[in-house]
Amino acid sequence: MNLFISNANGEPIYQQIVSQFKAKIIAGELKEGDALPSMRLLAKELRISVITTKRAYEELEREGFIVSYTGKGSFVAAPNREFLKEQKLKETEEYLEKAVAAARSGGLSPTELLEMLRLLLEESF
Repeated sequence: MNLFISNANGEPIYQQIVSQFKAKIIAGELKEGDALPSMRLLAKELRISVITTKRAYEELEREGFIVSYTGKGSFVAAPNREFLKEQKLKETEEYLEKAVAAARSGGLSPTELLEMLRLLLEESF
């Protein structure tokens, strides 16, 4: 499993694991029914404590991204369409906030920004 852990970014290790698995599930890299590595295997690969991987898997399960079966392992859960849409809305809002800030610092008017967005949308759809 291609997960990367950084001790330099200040984010807890379990949260880094959760974020990376969520991103892979949302992007479709991991699909419903795909098996995740066992907690022990992931801990060994990342050279971290099994307790840390257990905490990450529990968080993913609590948020509905995975399901775990005793003796069988953990698997990607059926997608919660509403949750995925909400995640995408949040991500889009963050990008738009950055665009508004860039436009403001560049001296663009709201009308100019809206026109730019309209043109981009026409090209994309």
